[in-house]
Amino acid sequence: MIPQHVLLAKEFEHLVREDQRFEISADVVLGLVCFRLKGSNELNETLLKRINSARKIHLVPCQLAGRFVLRFAVCARSTESHHVQEAWAHIAEIASELQELQH
Repeated sequence: MIPQHVLLAKEFEHLVREDQRFEISADVVLGLVCFRLKGSNELNETLLKRINSARKIHLVPCQLAGRFVLRFAVCARSTESHHVQEAWAHIAEIASELQELQH
């Protein structure tokens, strides 16, 4: 199961890296991906609140070098690629909504 989780985390990392609005904040370890929107800590806190309040996925934050970071963890036995893709689509959609509100 762990090798599959590592692959799924790498898939998520790839999706994050493809989107110029986001950055990876730390090396991907096992099934954990630390990432954030490029911008302020407040922007990332708002992003996290909106993601979690939608109740489709749940992310947990941390602080790395003074930066507010979101953590995506692949840890459920039943997680498959389509779950990773759906989670990323949800995150990207909320990020787009936030960016529209800022302009």
